[in-house]
Amino acid sequence: MSDNRYEIIIIGAGPGGYLAAERAGAMGKKVLIIDKEKSLGGVCVNKGCIPTKTLLNSAKIYYKSQNSAMYGVSVSNAKYDFNKAMIWKDKVVDLMTRGVAYQMKRFNVDVLQGEAKFVDRSTISVNGKLYSADNIIIATGSSPIIPPIDGINEPNVITSDEVFKMTELPKDLVIIGGGVIGLEFASYFSMIGVNVTVLEMLPEVLPNVDSEIAKLLRNSLKGCHILTNVQAKKIEKDKVIYIQNGKEVAVKADLVLLATGRVPNVNNLGLDAINLDYSKKGIVINEKMQTNIPNVYAVGDVTGKSLLAHSAYRMGEVAVNTIAGKNDRMRYNAIPWAVYTNPELAGIGLTEEQAKNKGYNVKVSSMQLRANGRFYAEHGNEKGLCKIIVDADTDLLLGVFLLGGVSSEIIHGAAVMIESELRVKDIKEIIFPHPTVSEAIKDTLWEL
Repeated sequence: MSDNRYEIIIIGAGPGGYLAAERAGAMGKKVLIIDKEKSLGGVCVNKGCIPTKTLLNSAKIYYKSQNSAMYGVSVSNAKYDFNKAMIWKDKVVDLMTRGVAYQMKRFNVDVLQGEAKFVDRSTISVNGKLYSADNIIIATGSSPIIPPIDGINEPNVITSDEVFKMTELPKDLVIIGGGVIGLEFASYFSMIGVNVTVLEMLPEVLPNVDSEIAKLLRNSLKGCHILTNVQAKKIEKDKVIYIQNGKEVAVKADLVLLATGRVPNVNNLGLDAINLDYSKKGIVINEKMQTNIPNVYAVGDVTGKSLLAHSAYRMGEVAVNTIAGKNDRMRYNAIPWAVYTNPELAGIGLTEEQAKNKGYNVKVSSMQLRANGRFYAEHGNEKGLCKIIVDADTDLLLGVFLLGGVSSEIIHGAAVMIESELRVKDIKEIIFPHPTVSEAIKDTLWEL
């Protein structure tokens, strides 16, 4: 096999791409991974999951130090040093990106920096050179949506990509968009003393989340002024003008953060040249990550299917397994998700509304987490809820939602239950460790 001939070429070194490269390399495949950025890891490692959660953790420590007296801990003159927090964030990101690079070397994956473009269905052009492969995996991710708002190009307007380049904190921050990204940044900035206003055009934040829990989270976020059913109209250098009940209202803004969603990166790849089936919503794939072209696959955000890093991981595995001749497929019914605000929110499966719309005869059970000993000991009267959705006809578990505590570290257990199609009686026989917040899942089921 020539130097420029590979078994698999992967375009994009984010979670879907680099994990696919690891898995393929571990199988002994000759693999090339291409990314336009020098630093591997994609948005997740460099501009998303990792730096966001690093900063959120520092803010939660600061917030906890200011509100710890009831636990017997008094902290005087607690200060949040934004510059030091950013230095720590940079160290974490650097270690993670070097970890990805190490994994590429470990599994003998060739790495190439540059813009990749299809020449034909088996050939990619990068930096003026041609590279060919038996199979090609597209993992180019997504980018922030830029909404059509007057003043969107003002110098005080940024997206989540630019947040981590900030050198000083604003006094007044307006976040346009009340989805996951918007609320995580709202939680972070408000905990460290920034005046935060969130503008959401829909009736509730987190539109794909159970409405009861979304409302509870909205009301639980500390120091955030969250407005729903409003539409941003114009951005100026020191304010944002929005429409509320048909009237124009202005809110102060030293900085405006756009968090209106993300769009798959399908442009400038030469997809039209090979007649690949795609739209602005993403590349069309089947359950094996195959496109309409037999040797071309797509994984992660670029498919528009599930814009989560862990979904991209699994998609990458499915694509590589399919290429290797293994029987595998992607299943979307048991993908957990988490919102790393304070308090955290996590969920899996169908919401109450979704289950009813699908025709299920629904049973619902909820429990306040302060009834859980571990939760109350560590969080006092902070908001917390476990909500479970069950098919009343079969007792099949349909959905689990947790607000409060370290929900993100618990929800995978519910994912296993739904993936395994467990019934209520099966889950009641599982032994949970005590005292843990995870027990709330079992206790909530007993309330049915």
